[in-house]
Amino acid sequence: MTPVRMTGESHLGETQSKEEAKSFSEYLTGALQEANDLQNESERLNKALAAGRIDDVSQVVVAGEKAEIAIQLVLQVRNRAVEAYQELARMQV
Repeated sequence: MTPVRMTGESHLGETQSKEEAKSFSEYLTGALQEANDLQNESERLNKALAAGRIDDVSQVVVAGEKAEIAIQLVLQVRNRAVEAYQELARMQV
């Protein structure tokens, strides 16, 4: 007689391999790179529109808005980080 062997994957995920967690600096670097890429794409499309190579102006507008939102997000994160640093600096030990 052979022993019964049960295998399967849990629906809770504990049998799945865990992804390595990114550090905050990696997330921040990735976000800054993405914001920079969006800004570069917006500039590229603006130049192409000025040269007459783009027929659909909405592409340029959407790219510009994406870049603007990304820059605003980066500025807000920076402002929050500065505020947190200033709050820590004011703390008495």
